Amino acid sequence: MAEKAVKLSTYIWECNDRKGNKTMGEVSSDNIVVAKAQLRKQGIVPTRVKKKPVPLFGSRKKKITPFDIAVFTRQLATMMQAGVPLVQSFDIVADGVDNQSLRELVLDIKNEVAAGNSFAAALRRHPRHFDDLFCNLVDSGERSGALETMLNRVANYLEKSETLKKKVKKAMTYPVAVLIIAVIVTGILLIKVVPQFKELFAGFGADLPAFTMFVIGISEWLQAWWYLVLAGIIGTIFAFREARFRSEPFANLVDRTVLKIPVMVDILEKSAIARFARVLSTTFAAGVPLVDAFDSVAGATGNVVFREAVLKTRDEVSTGVQLQFSMKTTGVFPTMAVQLVAIGEESGALDSMLEKVADHFEEEVDNAVDNLTTLMEPMIMAVLGVLVGGLIIAMYLPIFQMGNVV
Repeated sequence: MAEKAVKLSTYIWECNDRKGNKTMGEVSSDNIVVAKAQLRKQGIVPTRVKKKPVPLFGSRKKKITPFDIAVFTRQLATMMQAGVPLVQSFDIVADGVDNQSLRELVLDIKNEVAAGNSFAAALRRHPRHFDDLFCNLVDSGERSGALETMLNRVANYLEKSETLKKKVKKAMTYPVAVLIIAVIVTGILLIKVVPQFKELFAGFGADLPAFTMFVIGISEWLQAWWYLVLAGIIGTIFAFREARFRSEPFANLVDRTVLKIPVMVDILEKSAIARFARVLSTTFAAGVPLVDAFDSVAGATGNVVFREAVLKTRDEVSTGVQLQFSMKTTGVFPTMAVQLVAIGEESGALDSMLEKVADHFEEEVDNAVDNLTTLMEPMIMAVLGVLVGGLIIAMYLPIFQMGNVV
């Protein structure tokens, strides 16, 4: 069992430079003695070191995002390729980090490595930020004596992966945000604006059009039960997230369903293929056996349809079937991807061909997202026009009818 990570504190130090000017800075360490020792190693002779005071109501630390891990890996790879020792690289990276949580994570890993543990073992103590694929690749790099090369490959993989995720999120977020705005605007009109017209219509002394009565009825119901509607929306979202997290059959059903949405299917399929090719290329280039690499690849695809296809491919490849044939029999990989894999197998350059597949489909995802954004603009105008325009017509229809009578 791994030992509990040491909690680091931030210390403020002061010293005088060669010209006698006062200089201040911060350093993170286990205690004040270690902090002073770290400063002396850097050639700093502090005149004063004190623990940084904690705000009265505490400070909320920033979360460590996957993008932060990608930047950390890239910086570490750059340092090691420049010939900087691993432990010293941790100090340099930590000093340039603004995120306190990430700084503490880097320094904790540094302390583990400085204590004699392997880099991969230190990373495995933080499974929330470093998955099995990351740890296994680092472990492979340490064993082969090419850690800097492996870190560079991992950094490339993480950067490409995060860029792809952002593109897919952009495509998914845009229509959802528009739908939320449309619902909010419609709710405000029904609760605040329609009742004003209702009071105006009460003095007409004539029957209102059926469409107007229908809208007024919705407005009255929403005014009386708006809190139930709001609770229902929040409860549905929460229940959906919990069900998808806790129930594998439900999560699989959602994955299969989203692949049937006409607008989104193209983006989701291409992004899954790009992730499949990127992870397989990275692991295979790192010297991981092809069959063993499929376990990491299956989890990286992000969809149960492609995960099952990858596992089926793994089973067939383990029996001696060529990768290109096993991919083709699944029916989910496009012909172009299969053909490039076939060329890679025949030429002995499978990793480079898989990288070309990943690059191609990542570019396809980028183009698909741009096309979706362009396509959604007129659709957004149409949806907002129907909702808002319909309410306006319903409110002004009685006034138009009175004008015709007069």
